[in-house]
Amino acid sequence: MSGRTLKGRRIAFLAADGVEEVEYVQPREAVEKAGARTELVSLRGGEIRSFNHLDPSTSYHVDVPVAQADVGAYDALVLPGGVANPDFLRSDPEAVRFVRSFREQGKPIGVICHGPWTLVEADLVRGRRITSWPSLRTDLVNAGAAWVDEECVVDGGIVSSRKPDDLPAFCATIVEEFAR
Repeated sequence: MSGRTLKGRRIAFLAADGVEEVEYVQPREAVEKAGARTELVSLRGGEIRSFNHLDPSTSYHVDVPVAQADVGAYDALVLPGGVANPDFLRSDPEAVRFVRSFREQGKPIGVICHGPWTLVEADLVRGRRITSWPSLRTDLVNAGAAWVDEECVVDGGIVSSRKPDDLPAFCATIVEEFAR
């Protein structure tokens, strides 16, 4: 990681049941280590359950339901992957509104693996270079994105990565981008 600091920054992590655990935990640790305050935003209050691939893992406390979350209170957004997590998010109008509002306010978004499904639903990939888990390629291209198979891509305030193996690059890049 660079010497960039996120002190005084507040980062939202939008996730639901089925979030890929390492794609939630490692980016959250990275931005917290850089000085940011983080909050888990989800579809409802209570807890969400993370997964290690297809196996249930740890439960995490939700700080604020998305319908009550104020985009203006945050400096950036992270959308972790997992197969079920982004499918739940893209099906929820409040979650889609929340994500779209970050772009409308010019705030950066970090997204990894299957996370771009929510960006597709929010119509935020058109005309952008983006990467993802390979199975999302057709969805992203059909939504107007230029899909690339690269470890980490930055385009127009969106940082994207493909998979858990890309987490070191993804974490370093979101800290850099969120510090701007």
